[in-house]
Amino acid sequence: MDSSTRRQIAIWLIACCAMVFATLVVGGVTRLTHSGLSIVEWQPIVGTLPPLNQAEWEATFDKYKQTPEYQKVNDRMELDEFKGIFWWEYWHRVLGRSIGLVFFVPFLYFLLRRKVAPPLVPKLIGIFVLGGLQGAMGWYMVKSGLVDDPRVSQYRLTAHLSLAFLIFSAMFWVALDLLAARARSVGDALLQRLQRIAFGLALLMFYMIVSGGFVAGIHAGKAYNTFPLMNGQVVPDEIFLIDPWYLNFFNNMATVQFDHRLGAWLLAFLVPWLWFKLRAARVTPRARLAANVLMLALSAQIALGISTLLWAVPVALGATHQAGAMVLFATVLWLNHELRVATPARC
Repeated sequence: MDSSTRRQIAIWLIACCAMVFATLVVGGVTRLTHSGLSIVEWQPIVGTLPPLNQAEWEATFDKYKQTPEYQKVNDRMELDEFKGIFWWEYWHRVLGRSIGLVFFVPFLYFLLRRKVAPPLVPKLIGIFVLGGLQGAMGWYMVKSGLVDDPRVSQYRLTAHLSLAFLIFSAMFWVALDLLAARARSVGDALLQRLQRIAFGLALLMFYMIVSGGFVAGIHAGKAYNTFPLMNGQVVPDEIFLIDPWYLNFFNNMATVQFDHRLGAWLLAFLVPWLWFKLRAARVTPRARLAANVLMLALSAQIALGISTLLWAVPVALGATHQAGAMVLFATVLWLNHELRVATPARC
């Protein structure tokens, strides 16, 4: 591919990344406002249109009235209140469908015009398949809350969240590859070690995303709203209260929140350490810039996380913290990419 085509495809993928980010933010608000179970059907085509008149609103509300959430939690809800939760879930779904359209149509155009290099085709097809799986996972998640217990499964919620980050990561990495147009670096022993550390940080951040999904899924952020201790303890006594023991890592508020805090503490030490090591390494100014941005993004995310915890997860802070996770993850991906493709600079 020529440089112009590479740039066009990269910009298209970054635009899709921005849409995934917007969907993540709206999804966070949807979860925090308890709006996710307001639409009880999955209609990928017909469901694109919202209720257009009073009769359609009444019919949609009547369907919601049949759900356990209405009967056990919102039985006094009026139609106007229902509209408030409906619109958050509606726009979350519309954004998700729009990503599929914005991805598929340009992909088809580039493919038919033979502008996509053969090695890139399976990568783009794989991303599209992941997008389809994400839509199915979203509905699978919602279905878990339309039963006797009106809340979605924390396992399905975490899978839905993790898939969003995987799709974002795949598109962002391919876009970085297309924009780099530089040979991959072999580098010296120190640089190779830093590459491994940066990759480990990316894995740790993905672990934080997964643990954050479980925190959100069981509302663990509503408990232990103190910092740095958890209600006066480093490790809460009830951390292994559930039997069998392994279920504590998914169902116990104390354990789930402790795991998430532990990951944050590790990042708080490891990211500055990597930043300091990079100062002595032969890397390019772009890699140093990525490391500096990573430090700033981590500082902001930790501050957001502490504030969200202390105020018991208000909607604005909770959604911003979730958005910050994607910004932080994008930054560590950028740093990893720079350390792998940029030719080391001479000291």
